[in-house]
Amino acid sequence: MESVQKIAVLTDSCSDVPTDIVDELGIRVVAMHINYRDASYRDRVDIQPDEVYARFAEEIPRTSTPSPADVAAVFDALHDEGVTHVVAVVISSGLSATHDLIKSVAAGHPDLTTEVIDTKNIGLGSGFTAIEAAHLVRQGLSFDEVVARTRRAAESVYAFFCVDTLEYLYQGGRIGKVTYSVGSALDVRPVITCDAEGKYVPIAKAHGRKSSLKKALSAVKKHAAGAKRYRLAVVHGGALEEAQGLLAAACEALPDAEEVLFNQISPALVVHTGPGLIGIGVQVLER
Repeated sequence: MESVQKIAVLTDSCSDVPTDIVDELGIRVVAMHINYRDASYRDRVDIQPDEVYARFAEEIPRTSTPSPADVAAVFDALHDEGVTHVVAVVISSGLSATHDLIKSVAAGHPDLTTEVIDTKNIGLGSGFTAIEAAHLVRQGLSFDEVVARTRRAAESVYAFFCVDTLEYLYQGGRIGKVTYSVGSALDVRPVITCDAEGKYVPIAKAHGRKSSLKKALSAVKKHAAGAKRYRLAVVHGGALEEAQGLLAAACEALPDAEEVLFNQISPALVVHTGPGLIGIGVQVLER
């Protein structure tokens, strides 16, 4: 007789799953750390995105992975609740050590059968996949089937981010000095996404903010074309009004989304790209 499986979904705070969906679907979230000179805070636990953005003028914090102790505590709690299997859906290993950390902690909990899924994406691009994994668990699928379909779901996510300045990408070593200098002088705003290795790559360059947002929306429309079922999301880092405008345009262009998400971006992402970051993405559920 096959043993009963009790499956939990785990993700990180940089995957930007809205709190109401986390609560509704029972997704477990481990918090990235936001580190200032004088203190360290857990993302969305000890400090909220708005608080981080409000302090940008005085200090740009650094970020780090969740603490091993915090991750271990979640695994311990899951075990105590009778969970037998864990699907951990995390941001790109090409941008963060979170994937490797969770894999390492999971290895120390052989009582839980754990699969760590590298989404090769970040922010909503990773969060879409965590949400789909939780829905698959709700459907009563086996662990192996949930894992297989979650991996396929990760490959059907297309997320694009518009930066308001090149300063942070340059300071973080993501772009070179020439690109930074020329781009700043010409008001070039790149639209970035994650490539097959899960690293930032520009897919378009635009002159000015409005043009970059239009190009990002155009990219999402292209990937959603012909889809029978899809989710849509717009997220922002301290750019509420512009994001609301993009959301309205996206809903008009793609009116058949079965779920539309709107959320603040984790500060853990924005500290590398700068305030004013806006993301838009689509997850194709069925062609």
